[in-house]
Amino acid sequence: MFAGLLYSELIKIFSKPRSYIGFVAITIIVSLIQMAMYLDGLNYFSFVTGPLQASFNLEGNLVSGNMVAFVIIQTLILQIPLLVALVTGDLISGESATGTLRILASKPVSRTAILFAKFTAGLLYTLLLLIWLGFMSWGLALFIFGPGDLIVLKSEELIILQNADIGWRFLLAFGISFISLSVVATFSLCLSCFADNSIGPIISTMAVIILFTIMGTLEIPFFDAVKPYLFTTHMIVWRNSFDLPVSTPQICTSLTIMIAHIILFLSVALYRFNKKDILS
Repeated sequence: MFAGLLYSELIKIFSKPRSYIGFVAITIIVSLIQMAMYLDGLNYFSFVTGPLQASFNLEGNLVSGNMVAFVIIQTLILQIPLLVALVTGDLISGESATGTLRILASKPVSRTAILFAKFTAGLLYTLLLLIWLGFMSWGLALFIFGPGDLIVLKSEELIILQNADIGWRFLLAFGISFISLSVVATFSLCLSCFADNSIGPIISTMAVIILFTIMGTLEIPFFDAVKPYLFTTHMIVWRNSFDLPVSTPQICTSLTIMIAHIILFLSVALYRFNKKDILS
């Protein structure tokens, strides 16, 4: 029964044109960045590493697939939540607006099963979007530019990762990013249970992310006290995958907090959906 519900939800998602906006946007943006890097990437990285070259002799393939992929992921990872919210924010409210939620409720299945099917479908869509980003940014970059070491510039240190030590770090980064985007997907699904049109949950999700991000960047004592509890604070922990050594305790802490947010948002969504009047 649940498999049938899940299959039906996936069909609904991929039958809507908006579901392909994310894939098209990633394809176009990544392709443009890679073309620019292919034509003028050496000048770009020379500009970035200019201060280092005054003190160190950097040799080898600076414009490697790993380096290009790292730049692309840093550029796009902040925009991916919007692409996720475009779909997950419509899972409940979209059907409520069209009236199809009444038909779904008439089936001999519980509302809890319906919500979990939509939740799972939203996570699968998020995973596919992230896999496509990984293929376009990392897989294609390795094919075009070839492998090579990765230079990670941080505010207080310079990290040089050898090519043999990079693959698992990208996989870890994508895994952490999936949890981060799952928080966004669950949050927008939760908001979708309170609305009768998809515009409200989508805009509200992005507004909350922007607000929390601003709070996280301002050095104000009150904001400093709440930063550890904002899910946006932990969404960038994927960057710790490229630390040397990897800061495992911090990653585990952030993953725990983000999973707690997923459980909280899903619990609220479940309560609201079971109380929601979808038959009138």
